[in-house]
Amino acid sequence: MTGTTTRPSIEVEHVGKRYLIGGHKELQYKTIRDTLASLVRRGEKRSAREAIWALDDVSFTINAGEAIGIIGRNGAGKSTLLKVLSRITEPTRGHARLHGRVGSLLEVGTGFHPELTGRENIFLNGAILGMGRAEIARKLDEIVAFSEIEQFLDTPVKRYSSGMYVRLAFAVAAHLDADILIVDEVLAVGDASFQRKCLKKMEDIGQHGRTVLFVSHNLSSITRLCSRAILLEKGNVVRDGAAHEVVRFYLHSDLGTTAAREWPDLDAAPGNEVARLRAIRVRTGDGEVTEKIDIRKPVQLEMEWDALRPGHMLVPNLHLHNEEGLVILITSDLDANWRRRARDAGRYVSTVQIPGNFFAEGSISVGAAVSTMDPVFVHFYEPDAVAFEVIDVLAGDSARGDYGGPIPGVVRPLLDWKNEFTPAGK
Repeated sequence: MTGTTTRPSIEVEHVGKRYLIGGHKELQYKTIRDTLASLVRRGEKRSAREAIWALDDVSFTINAGEAIGIIGRNGAGKSTLLKVLSRITEPTRGHARLHGRVGSLLEVGTGFHPELTGRENIFLNGAILGMGRAEIARKLDEIVAFSEIEQFLDTPVKRYSSGMYVRLAFAVAAHLDADILIVDEVLAVGDASFQRKCLKKMEDIGQHGRTVLFVSHNLSSITRLCSRAILLEKGNVVRDGAAHEVVRFYLHSDLGTTAAREWPDLDAAPGNEVARLRAIRVRTGDGEVTEKIDIRKPVQLEMEWDALRPGHMLVPNLHLHNEEGLVILITSDLDANWRRRARDAGRYVSTVQIPGNFFAEGSISVGAAVSTMDPVFVHFYEPDAVAFEVIDVLAGDSARGDYGGPIPGVVRPLLDWKNEFTPAGK
């Protein structure tokens, strides 16, 4: 009797990664006196340095062909984990085993030699993966077409913009037949259309039996692309399971997105030299900030943002997704006072109210953006900026009526029904 054996692609066993922080910077001592003095001080310096575990006893197994999302807030250990898996850094303890060729796209600037041209870096990366020159050459046209940087192919990559760099780096990682593709949030550098193109490519890769490991703050991309997700917090795995279930847990724990977020530091706020996001809030119809919305009641979504340069026709827009990553709606500001009119520099608070009895129950995440429409240019897009929970009731006056069971669907409007009655026999 024979059966199909699932082959592990990535095996992580009790991995920990420790870093030392604090203390004084070591000096290059040049004299015997200074060297002796440094030995006296060394005990003090060691005691002043604090050890932190970026990863602490992390274990999981990923099978060939799986697409896995890694989520968690900043500092949870996501990027450290990917660096361990990509062999950029060694774990302090534990083991990580990867079976097959690995293609990594992590920070902008890793993986390419800045003095080499785009073409030369393609062949270098293929050689690192163990591919022959003829094998790489067969893939060259496909890589160049995907990256859309043909005219810069023979330019040293040190002259590339970050967007051009990411285009080529992703195209190389995705097309050079790696068995395992590891992708960090670096895709956020690209424009929206290229991000969608990358997500579609990763989807195709997963369907062809290759393993995808994807870190992103865009939770709708995680649930669309990945069947499974791993949630990290303070270097520990706190959840591992179906992607939509892990995302739901994250959004409604104290680890995830809340109903209000602010960016008080303008330089750190999402955006560019034209517009930046300052805050986004979920409110009840009465104006109270809340994460819980009665399905029968309206919800207000409020976005506070700065126009930094006058003369741009800027359009605020909000993108709403459910916990499975499906788009519920995208709404744009059509205020007649500002439509097709250049904005003055200053602070704007843009609010939209969505009526009650519109959403289905469940988790809803909100992405915030400001765009120019002609030509289309996204000045910022902050996915999953806030989230809220829609709660249906059993009072009988919502769209569920007297039915208490699960009701599928992206929306759940309370619609008017009419009945015409004809007595039997007439």
